[in-house]
Amino acid sequence: MQFSRLFLAAALISGLAFAADAPKTSEAVVDASKVPDPEKLQRSANALGKMRDTLKDVIGKLEEARNSKDVVKLNCVNEKLSQIKGLLRISELADVSLQEAVANKDTPTAEHEFTKLSIAEAKVLQLRSQAEECIGQLAFRTDENLLVDVEEPSDLPKTDPTRPVAPPNVESRPPPASPTL
Repeated sequence: MQFSRLFLAAALISGLAFAADAPKTSEAVVDASKVPDPEKLQRSANALGKMRDTLKDVIGKLEEARNSKDVVKLNCVNEKLSQIKGLLRISELADVSLQEAVANKDTPTAEHEFTKLSIAEAKVLQLRSQAEECIGQLAFRTDENLLVDVEEPSDLPKTDPTRPVAPPNVESRPPPASPTL
């Protein structure tokens, strides 16, 4: 009984998390039943072109991260790149299925494949912006040859506080602690 409640709570929480993320993707998705078949094919071809261009851009970001020798950026961009490649592969298969469905006048299958393509396109564009965030282009961009001038205040102590002054040398030896020496 306790396990089923725990499972139900976990399912509810994951469902809410998925629902919170859904508007980002579904805003760009068009109702497939309202799009005529020839336009579905045209939009599909355009979406694949955009996704391939995005793939090229993210590969450029990967090279940029590799050249900066920053492992964190490299891993972040590589993760987004892998996801984009998977979505592109799914989209290419969906495009082939869409063309077959349109040729066979199979409207439900055509709508399904078109919806898959629309969702994949929106997700790829989202992954592109995340890859740019990995590199830091949206947050800030710095020049590698940046020079900074530092002015020291005149009232600072002249000695380095991390290097204390050595204690003075002892001139005379103290008497022995034991009379046997």
